[in-house]
Amino acid sequence: MPLIRIDALRAAPDRLAGLGRAVHDALVETIGIPPDDLFQVLTSHDGTTSTLRYGGFPGIERDDDVVFIVITLRAGRPDEVKQAMYRRIAELVHDYTGTDPRNVLITLTENASPDWSFANGEAQYL
Repeated sequence: MPLIRIDALRAAPDRLAGLGRAVHDALVETIGIPPDDLFQVLTSHDGTTSTLRYGGFPGIERDDDVVFIVITLRAGRPDEVKQAMYRRIAELVHDYTGTDPRNVLITLTENASPDWSFANGEAQYL
């Protein structure tokens, strides 16, 4: 059910795969998604024709290993679960790709069951 978008600068295919696996494994562990619930868009930007821009807000010094992770999923999880999810994503991204956790930016957008159609023009959660 989560839709994941991961953007990284000059990421080789193995790094992109590791980033996707890290996020998926963290979601299985922390929020209990089924292992086959895998919907990801993985994009490497070359830094010239497409790029990522980042600053030091809020007092964090990032570098070109920065990774933007956008998660869209159904609402309803407590803040503690979200915190555990963010922490586990950063840990596994580091373990799988060597990316420093300070370079892992995660944003979460929540929606409701009627907001999903997985195929055939149907809202399967309704």
